[in-house]
Amino acid sequence: MKPRIAIPQPHSANPAFVAKSFPQYCQAVERAGGEPVEIGLDCPNAGIMRLAITCDGVLLPGSPADINPEKYGAPRDPHTAPADSARDNADELLMQDAFNMRKPLLGVCFGLQALNVWRTGTLVQHLSGPVQHSGTPAPGPSHRVVIAPDSRLGAIFAQTTGLPQSASDQLERIVNSSHHQAAASVGDGLRAVAWCPDDQVIEAVEGNWPDHWVIAVQWHPERMMEDPGAQALFRAFVDAARSFHANAGAAVPDFESLPG
Repeated sequence: MKPRIAIPQPHSANPAFVAKSFPQYCQAVERAGGEPVEIGLDCPNAGIMRLAITCDGVLLPGSPADINPEKYGAPRDPHTAPADSARDNADELLMQDAFNMRKPLLGVCFGLQALNVWRTGTLVQHLSGPVQHSGTPAPGPSHRVVIAPDSRLGAIFAQTTGLPQSASDQLERIVNSSHHQAAASVGDGLRAVAWCPDDQVIEAVEGNWPDHWVIAVQWHPERMMEDPGAQALFRAFVDAARSFHANAGAAVPDFESLPG
């Protein structure tokens, strides 16, 4: 049985963006051996949780929305986009389920920001430094990131080099970039594990819990699936979901067996 990955629709009021972006996440999950499960943003809370309990992992995708800065106690910057309350609601329900059950969680771009704020972190509302983080929405290289070698993310990317990795080695990758916000203070239980070396913008966070696979990246690996690092990240995520299902998830009933 393929591990089932819950993926909320990226936005509740931008169908063109959803139609373009959502299939990329599904294809990345399928390529890594998982089964994507679409979570509709018009679904009632009970329906979202009914689907969530049948899934073995959660993927929080990107979005053109921004998190309401009231959630992290900041005044609104003029550059901050409107929030999407339906997407926020679905994310919070799925994160609660993932953390309660220790299901693997992968955040991408807006997904990193949602995770960080949910864990009581804060955001930079608009990046205006020397690096153009919001300049390449299409696949393709944009800027460098340096990844902590002693991190879970570092171990995943080290596999793609074919070389032995030590704690002192510096892992550097070129990533795509399509965001104007980023983590400022890192949320409870998370740590920053990747940065853009040219302006120190946080590019990835992960959980400090050894028994819970939680990684979020600010770039878009689903748009660059020919890259070995992107492939390795999705494989590691789906493998973690498979392990969850084989252990704690084995007791969860199949969707078809749940009462109507």
